Amino acid sequence: MSNKSTFFYGWVIVASSVAGMILVYGIRHSFPVFFPHILAEFKWSRGSTAMMLSLNIFIYGFLAPFAGTLADRWKPKRVMVWGVIVLGLATAGCAFAHALWHFYLLFGFLMPLGTAFSGWPILAPTLMNWFSRRRGLVMGLGQMGGGLSFGYSMLAELSISQVGWRDTYLILAAILVAVLLPIYLLFFYYRPEEKGLKPYGAIDSSPRHSPKVEKAAPKKTPVFAGALNEILSAPRLWFLVLSYALYWGIAGYLVLAHQVKFTEDVGYGSFFSVSIFALLGLTLFLGQSLGFLSDWMGREKTATLATSLSVVALLALISVRDTSQPWLLYVYSICFGLGGGLFSPTIYAASADIFYGRFFSVVAGLLLTGMGVGGVLGPWLGGYIYDISGSYVSAFFLCIFSLIVSCLCLWMAAPRKAVKERGKTG
Repeated sequence: MSNKSTFFYGWVIVASSVAGMILVYGIRHSFPVFFPHILAEFKWSRGSTAMMLSLNIFIYGFLAPFAGTLADRWKPKRVMVWGVIVLGLATAGCAFAHALWHFYLLFGFLMPLGTAFSGWPILAPTLMNWFSRRRGLVMGLGQMGGGLSFGYSMLAELSISQVGWRDTYLILAAILVAVLLPIYLLFFYYRPEEKGLKPYGAIDSSPRHSPKVEKAAPKKTPVFAGALNEILSAPRLWFLVLSYALYWGIAGYLVLAHQVKFTEDVGYGSFFSVSIFALLGLTLFLGQSLGFLSDWMGREKTATLATSLSVVALLALISVRDTSQPWLLYVYSICFGLGGGLFSPTIYAASADIFYGRFFSVVAGLLLTGMGVGGVLGPWLGGYIYDISGSYVSAFFLCIFSLIVSCLCLWMAAPRKAVKERGKTG
């Protein structure tokens, strides 16, 4: 009599990843809600204030490959627990900041340190370890928490209206530690072997082996199966890194950092402005849940669809001049969320198509490094352009250009060729 369970534990890992993404990235993504209140209290320029988010993304991007490598070689669960603790302390520390350099240190340096060691740089390779098939779907599901994390904007806005922005940072820190630490300690496993399992899509996902089945399944040889220097010297890797830098680092975070302030500038109230931001988070979640489209349509075509949606969104945002056409903001939030949500799992699945193997955690980390390099420009540049011109229009047109070039870079990386190349070498 067989007691074999039909439930695969990898789906618990996916659920844990969603929870981690919500709680870890919800703090960073609540920045646009805090931004107007910090500006109002300290009267700093928009460029210098937005630099705290630029630094956050920049430091996070450079720490990401190190975090992935450390998790791969040491004890991933311990790394993630310490990451949650550091992130919680840095978030709580923002409640006591009174100078710009305090925010640069706490929000710009210590917070991304905790984020890198408790978030996507470790969660992405974990999902790749647990699933050898349907990676577009799984990466989309895993990243859904990133979309839902924008829902923190409503929580933060409600909390700020009741207790102020300083106490709100303390509340976010307490939620992070109280909820996420138990999840990581009790449910997180970096590799299926730690549970006596095999990846989803392997011969057998259970620890038991049937004595009747001795045939080895055909192995999928990675396109880049050699040393790390072979991967690092591949132009296709750097096209992917540049693509992510342009799409999310520059275009994505420039818009997200200034969206709430932009809508307030044209005359909308703070609650409506934040609700548009929260709607974007919901549609980002929906876009990430459509990650399976890249398994069906192909990575390049899906990225083109995502880029087209984001360009439409920015054209709608540029068309907003006053409060007479609120539907334009709904078009923006829906299209930008769907596009951005669809692009992220697509580029990670494209990277796995080409580079999955022993060093995939490094590849995944380098994508985030690219985002970090772009991110040091995005939020700051949006604020700087406003400071010198009094408008965000030029900044939004710059974002459209970045999105188009990003899509072209992914086509040049050519993940569509990976299956053919693997077939020749496998």
